[in-house]
Amino acid sequence: MKRVVITGMAAITPIGNGWAKVADNLKSQQTGIRTMTDWDCYNGLNTRLAAPVEFSRPKHYTRKQIRGMGRVAMLATYSTELALQDADLLNNPCLNNGMTGIAYGSSSGSFDGLIDFTKMLLDHDKGSLNATSYIRMMGHTAPVNIGLHFGINGRIIPTSSACTSGSQGIGYAYEAIKNDQQTIMVAGGSDELSPSQAAVFDTLFATSTRNDEADKTPRPFDVDRDGLVIGEGAASLILEEREHAISRGAHIYAEIMGFGTNSDGLHVTQPNQNSMQRAMQLALNDAKLDSNAIDYVSAHGTATEIGDIAESHATCALFGSKMPISSMKSYTGHTLGACGAMEAWAAILMMNENWFHPTANLNAVDPKCAQLDYITGGIRELEAEYIMSNNFAFGGINTSLIFKRV
Repeated sequence: MKRVVITGMAAITPIGNGWAKVADNLKSQQTGIRTMTDWDCYNGLNTRLAAPVEFSRPKHYTRKQIRGMGRVAMLATYSTELALQDADLLNNPCLNNGMTGIAYGSSSGSFDGLIDFTKMLLDHDKGSLNATSYIRMMGHTAPVNIGLHFGINGRIIPTSSACTSGSQGIGYAYEAIKNDQQTIMVAGGSDELSPSQAAVFDTLFATSTRNDEADKTPRPFDVDRDGLVIGEGAASLILEEREHAISRGAHIYAEIMGFGTNSDGLHVTQPNQNSMQRAMQLALNDAKLDSNAIDYVSAHGTATEIGDIAESHATCALFGSKMPISSMKSYTGHTLGACGAMEAWAAILMMNENWFHPTANLNAVDPKCAQLDYITGGIRELEAEYIMSNNFAFGGINTSLIFKRV
């Protein structure tokens, strides 16, 4: 089995597009949540909260290059460009000789492509469609556009699995290298902001409606939480076979030690504590580690009651009450397909700097949640050797990743 390391990373987030800015906001507990006044036109939509990113088409991207890209794919492609630059692999021949593959996902494609098809059905006129409508809409638009843009011709693994799209992308990329099927993998996830995404959770009464208190929500694990907030963004990680990375003198951020994924097989939207715990245990088994080796857990932490309670009890059952834990979604909102990659990116960089962010807006832990060492109030200075990043999705899909400090 090959060892797998991370040699490049980049993210586009609601709290900044570079680590320096993101770190400042995490340390000062400045979130990216905003009141979306332009959503007032949607009758029946209860939430007016979201976490948008500052992003527009990169100036060096030509119209021809982006003709098949909606916002989802463009976020993914540009964050991948930054990650490849970070890994010193941009324009490297290894991208185009079969050595490199892609494992990347999003909850769905871009809604502008879907709207083209909807107009056809409503107007009974195919004139709304063009040659790229489906390419922008399709569930695997992100990895396909990444491959086309950079000429990557290894395997493509689409991971359109809602909230675990990014974490499954990392996990399956790790397995492809570990099993000697690829030498390098682009991994990650992206999603774009849309009121229709908010409406999905709104119909489940799972969104925060503190519309005039954007700075006080979401509140993962807090007794006064009232639901999640939708966000957008992208994060890309470059995974590489360890000896190949060392031979070319690459900077190594971390080593991936374990990956676990499973499904509940019980309910589409209600999380299951036992399945969550088993996914974490699968990651530990893959890493050949005992639970006491983990120093910090990056929580899924959506700020929904059922999710927070199940996740906290699954974590406590495996690690005990002294495990430090926090949720990045309190800053970025729930970035859906991007969250697994975005949270792994931040957790790795914090591990390398010996600190971890608190959960914003967590003032009083819900007594229904398990007792854990919830990081609140300010950053936690901590030298960690192993960290775990967990994500859980609609459909009962659970993921757990373990990273080792290098």
